[in-house]
Amino acid sequence: MKVKDCMCGDVCAVKPETKISEVAKLMSEHHIGCIPVCDTNDCICGIVTDRDVLLRSVCCNKDANTTPISDIMTCNVCTCKEDDEMSNAESKMGQNQIRRLPVCDKNNKLIGILTIGDLANHGTQLGNAEVCTTIENICNCNSHKNAE
Repeated sequence: MKVKDCMCGDVCAVKPETKISEVAKLMSEHHIGCIPVCDTNDCICGIVTDRDVLLRSVCCNKDANTTPISDIMTCNVCTCKEDDEMSNAESKMGQNQIRRLPVCDKNNKLIGILTIGDLANHGTQLGNAEVCTTIENICNCNSHKNAE
């Protein structure tokens, strides 16, 4: 099965200069926990989660009405291609412990997003055991326990 068969193609994205408060409102309005950040060519240049808004903005006393999202976004974004096999995308999600994987075309333009919810929705086709293993790997906190 290909990524394009599982991903959500209706993705809300913002530009790097979009203010944090605007991004938070979009997340609330669309009931989403992450928004990709794209440049003027619609190529992904970052990603921001609701957790980023809290930890990198609110907790750091940044003014959400004046601070651009580029100040708090993650820049080295892990992505996949629409024609990638789902098994490869699942491996990438598990190895990098990421819940949302932006999907880009061959020109690196954002065309979708693959989430753990998408994995769960396609569990029968992908293999429930494989999906469970992927979600287990994504949520695995053993590496953090050693640091405590």
